[in-house]
Amino acid sequence: QVQLVESGGGSVQAGGSLRLSCAASGSIFRFNAMGWYRQTPGETRVLVATITSGGSTNYADSVKGRFTISRDNGKNMMYLQMNSLRPEDTAVYYCHLTQGGLGFWGQGTQVTVSS
Repeated sequence: QVQLVESGGGSVQAGGSLRLSCAASGSIFRFNAMGWYRQTPGETRVLVATITSGGSTNYADSVKGRFTISRDNGKNMMYLQMNSLRPEDTAVYYCHLTQGGLGFWGQGTQVTVSS
């Protein structure tokens, strides 16, 4: 089993920055993919960014140039540096890990951006 715990959410004014962290524990495979997703009330959860264990990244168009995903494989940690935040970035952000054909989710962390 895999456990994912997010941290670093909070409230910030537009134009500000936040850094989210995701700590993975349990049976972590050497090769996996991790990512950040976000969800607002009444909407489906959508991809923000993903990163493989080899460091390949992918971003949603809406966050390109503002968000940076990274990971520390030795510490089983993943990060999301969010700069130039906008009110439309307000959401619950979820950490996700895929390995061995299975997907795992964290409990989510709230990010609120005020104008």
